[in-house]
Amino acid sequence: MHPEVEKLVRLQHVDQRIADLTKEIAALPEAEDDARDRVTNQTSNVDKAQKAQQEVDMEIKQLELDVGTRRDTITKLKVQQFETKKNEEFRSMGEEIERYEGEIAQLEDQELELMEESEQKVATLAAERKALAELERDLENDLADIDKRRKNFEAERAQEEETANRLSSDVDNDLLELYKRLFKSKNGSAVVGLTDEVCQGCHMKVTKSTVISAKNEAEVTYCENCGRILYYWTDDSARERDRNSNRY
Repeated sequence: MHPEVEKLVRLQHVDQRIADLTKEIAALPEAEDDARDRVTNQTSNVDKAQKAQQEVDMEIKQLELDVGTRRDTITKLKVQQFETKKNEEFRSMGEEIERYEGEIAQLEDQELELMEESEQKVATLAAERKALAELERDLENDLADIDKRRKNFEAERAQEEETANRLSSDVDNDLLELYKRLFKSKNGSAVVGLTDEVCQGCHMKVTKSTVISAKNEAEVTYCENCGRILYYWTDDSARERDRNSNRY
């Protein structure tokens, strides 16, 4: 492998790791937001469950008031019935009392149904509150874990950047500038292997002269299709590349 290309392969390995770490760091705020959103959403669930339970209780109280009103009316009718001397009024009041008693029976049936529903709402509310408490505990741990990951990523990136600066200082300036432009425009793939006359960056076949140039390693070789810097790929060159990359 051409000496300058070998330097760039080492540098690219480090730069790719820096790029990966930068992506990891950039994704952490979203992870924090997701953790907070889970608590926010669960808080909303608790509020909804509490509101639903309160609405049922209000319906029960209203039924109790309705029953109480009818019982009071029945009491008054019975007093009036006792005081009246007219059979027709007595009978009419008796019919009214029966009607109110029927309504009370219906209301009490509704009240029993609502009481059962209220018990279910209370259980649901308790479950939602328990889930919220667990998420709030998890949130603290999640945020602490994300902060720890951020610090580790940033520390590793700082080390990699130091290595990249050191490696860059040993590369020809013009070639380094070209490499940087290619790394940016080719999604972190500026230096690639040439295998079976095919550039492993654009996967296009190159000319015979390009293959010969890459094999000879006398000068820096470029893919005439995509402009990437090439090195001739063999098992030995791959092992050497990986060995050199791991050293840095």
